[in-house]
Amino acid sequence: MTKRFFSTLCLALLATVTTIWIVACQPSTTVTDSKTPSTTSPATSSGSGGVKDTLRLGALLPITGDLSSIGAPMIKSIDFLVETVNKCGGVLGKPITYLKEDDRTDPPAGAEAMTKLVKVDNVGAVVGSFASSVSTAALAIAVPNKVVMISPGSTSPVFTERAKKAEFQGYWYRTAPPDTYQALALANLAYKKGARKVATLVINNDYGVGFEKAFVDAFEKLGGTIVNKGNPTRYDPKATTFEAEAKGAFGSKPDAVAAILYPDSGGAVIKAAFEQGLTKDVKILLTDGVKTEDFPKLIGSTPEGKLILAGAIGTVPGADGKSLTEFTKIYKEKTGQDLGAFVPHSYDAAALVAIAAEAAKDGTGDGIKSKIREVANAPGKEVSDVCEAIKLVKAGTDIDYQGASGNVDLDEYGDVKGSYDVWEVQPDGKITVIDRVSP
Repeated sequence: MTKRFFSTLCLALLATVTTIWIVACQPSTTVTDSKTPSTTSPATSSGSGGVKDTLRLGALLPITGDLSSIGAPMIKSIDFLVETVNKCGGVLGKPITYLKEDDRTDPPAGAEAMTKLVKVDNVGAVVGSFASSVSTAALAIAVPNKVVMISPGSTSPVFTERAKKAEFQGYWYRTAPPDTYQALALANLAYKKGARKVATLVINNDYGVGFEKAFVDAFEKLGGTIVNKGNPTRYDPKATTFEAEAKGAFGSKPDAVAAILYPDSGGAVIKAAFEQGLTKDVKILLTDGVKTEDFPKLIGSTPEGKLILAGAIGTVPGADGKSLTEFTKIYKEKTGQDLGAFVPHSYDAAALVAIAAEAAKDGTGDGIKSKIREVANAPGKEVSDVCEAIKLVKAGTDIDYQGASGNVDLDEYGDVKGSYDVWEVQPDGKITVIDRVSP
């Protein structure tokens, strides 16, 4: 019996059998960084997700799949946060119970994993997901079960629109700003670089289409033209060939192509455009989804040995928090890796959950929800160290958490605002931040 079949069988049982059978179905592959059992006693259970006297924290991120090159370092930063907090006394007087699931950059897999985190592991909050399409699928499970979701990287503007309609009931937050702002930053960058005719090329999901709409609006307001506006180029990440999509975006000879992609599938589209001779003299504009040094290598080199993507530029939510320098240093010492995209945002997402649970004296979703904006926003004592923050709220002190990614002030729709780093692919494939822009 395969792991996938077993997980599917468990989902069917979740809908039809008792809690005893649900617990019996728990896959043995779950990663738990605490010795606390995954079941909870009736004495500590609540109508809200999670348990009152313990913080049970889930992580739902792409360890495998199209976004794994960015997702894996994000997981490491949450590992680091949990280890740090548990060493300084934990939350609610106990170590955080930490459970990780791989969403495989796939909405059905993400929904399956979220169902397990909610129904079997009884978490109060989940850090995730990264792909907006996966977060959409996971929210359909988290919200009715009163589990807080806080994403370090789902940037689709759709979430803001839905939050304004009160669809999430206060259970949704994110530490990366929505693409409404990044699209404006990318449009400004394109115009600044001299592009006046731009085509869009986007992955056909919440992230790509939401970004496309915001970018088109912003670029046209600057006086630019979207050459394929009437027939936008949106690609299916599960397709096997991309020649038509490459021609649709690059064939009209634009000054630049705003490419909103995921690494594996998006790389195939760019490579198809190059093989058709369509990329010459076209500036390629990229975003956060492909800010990884594996991406230029994936696309490959010209016959002359030059990287196809050399000179491409992009934007990514930046990090400029008061503790960023110290966090960067400690993270590298701990993991041996340089700071990747969304790593500080992941750390801050988990930190806010931990601080909010302590402030509420309650590890349930309702408890965390009641305090998360309070500990993230002014007024209060500004504090960057998560252990100090937990100590202060435990003593009843109001705080304003200043994260590694930024000040993480959460508005009524769960959003933060931020600046954006401008990055460029160097001839050797390295990615260098060359500027910072603000919408």
